[in-house]
Amino acid sequence: MNVGRAEQKGLTDPCRFSGPVGLGCVATRHLLHMKLAIPTFCLSVFVAAVHVAPAGPPPNRRSAPTLEEEGASDGPAFIWRTGSSPRRVSTYNNFTSYQVNVDTDGNNITDDAANEPSITVNPLNPAKMSIGWRQFDSVQSSFRQGAFAYTANGGTTWTFVGRLATGFNPGFGSDPVLQTDATGNFFYLRLVPNFFDDLWFSGNGGQSYTRIGPALGGDKQWFTIDTTNSPGRGYLYQSWSSLGNNFEGQFTRSLDSGDSWMDPIAIPNQPSDGTLDVDSSGNVYIGGVNFDDGASFWCVRSSNAKDPAVTPSFDQTTSVDLGGFFGNVNSQINPAGLVGQVYLAVDRSGTSANNNVYMLASVYRNLVRAGADVMFVRSTNAGLDFGPPRRINDDPVNPDKWHWLGALAVAPNGRIDVVWLDTRNAANDTDSQLFYSYSLDAGENWSANVAVSEPFDPFLGYPNQQKMGDYISMVSDSSGANVAYCATFNLEQDIYYVRVSPSAVASLFAVRSIARDASGATILFSSETNQSYRCDYSDTPVGPWQQLQTNITGTGAEIAVMDAAAANTPKRFYRIILL
Repeated sequence: MNVGRAEQKGLTDPCRFSGPVGLGCVATRHLLHMKLAIPTFCLSVFVAAVHVAPAGPPPNRRSAPTLEEEGASDGPAFIWRTGSSPRRVSTYNNFTSYQVNVDTDGNNITDDAANEPSITVNPLNPAKMSIGWRQFDSVQSSFRQGAFAYTANGGTTWTFVGRLATGFNPGFGSDPVLQTDATGNFFYLRLVPNFFDDLWFSGNGGQSYTRIGPALGGDKQWFTIDTTNSPGRGYLYQSWSSLGNNFEGQFTRSLDSGDSWMDPIAIPNQPSDGTLDVDSSGNVYIGGVNFDDGASFWCVRSSNAKDPAVTPSFDQTTSVDLGGFFGNVNSQINPAGLVGQVYLAVDRSGTSANNNVYMLASVYRNLVRAGADVMFVRSTNAGLDFGPPRRINDDPVNPDKWHWLGALAVAPNGRIDVVWLDTRNAANDTDSQLFYSYSLDAGENWSANVAVSEPFDPFLGYPNQQKMGDYISMVSDSSGANVAYCATFNLEQDIYYVRVSPSAVASLFAVRSIARDASGATILFSSETNQSYRCDYSDTPVGPWQQLQTNITGTGAEIAVMDAAAANTPKRFYRIILL
């Protein structure tokens, strides 16, 4: 098994966490990798027998937070599930969503709930993926576990293996985050009771996970793995919220693939509810919101976290204008959850955009906090400063519409992909669809927004907790992106996988021909029956765009749109938008 370059070199972090590491020692970890697979009941008993209970509070611990903790407020729902229905495969436009949380026969499990998915992909074999999520075995209970599934065929079928648990511990778990190292090993970080985390490992494409051990952490934790050729290759970096935190600090790292972690250290301006990434030189970036004022967004950099000989420090702290306010709980659309977390991603393409830093979030645009937009910013100087915020959703501004749970990823070739849930087409302003947009020029221009799922009611199927989770997730590659999201197509919360790509978008909106004469221009485009379209025009290929005709009903054949004003203009460009 590849145990990471730091472990092979015998490195020890200078501020290594000295508290109990459970099953995290190297020898025990190798034993686990050979003998323990989830779910295997008798071997779980073995793990419970050798687990070492904490001898006392970890170092650098602060007093317990005052907010209501994310924990097992309801007991486990011991239900032997027998109800099932056919799994949902939903096709909308050129995009097909495949249900992930299915039983051993590949059917939907009824009366449960699943949300907050995180996806990871093997970079050496992209057909192999794993998705983790919060699994509620009964909607009557808020008790949840870290569940997981895998695919080996590119996402068309999924095997729901089980839940992360050891021994007789039913395994309360929340906030799943999955990542992959450079050699294709999967790692699964989850929140456990009392605002701590633990880390799990899979060397077989997500077919089973073994517990590495405690991982410090706190609520809304996130982590990333350095897959570059920098000195920090293979290191794990983790940050978490300033709320729901047992430590004075919010940041830690592991030099040995999660076997041990350094004592947490403070991050300037305490960025929370966000993600981390690493640039091509191994510098670590953290994005998030500061809860002291509830509105300010920050990008913080460490240039020496990759140096195993020093305690990391943060050499750059940048205030970021995302054009709005952080979408915390009590929103109309996701009452007990976020409107969306803060995503940060770094370009490692080796192109002129290399080491650009991007941030994105679904934010309230006004103090009324009604409706939300997906807002994007970019830095072209390694996070020193950021340009003005850019609104990604291209529908008319409407405070009654929600563009929520926005997610961001950057492909190896520099393409930027964004997905989110969108209510623009809903008469009730809440029924949602998954939407997609991408940029091929480092965020300067963006493709027309495309709906990639059928509409669904986000209020259906709540477990004893009124939210669909706090995030959806995505991993991009050179031709497209793999997306994991929650939807209620079965009238209950389930996890879905969909592949999005620029090529699929292009085939949807191709203008077939433009004929020009003295009366103007006639634009022909392909349509699908009963879909609604809008035709826009511009004097340049990148906009700004003006509406020519809207609410065009598809017939399943080519449709002609007339632009009489084109008779008096030397050149015009056209695009078709699916409404």
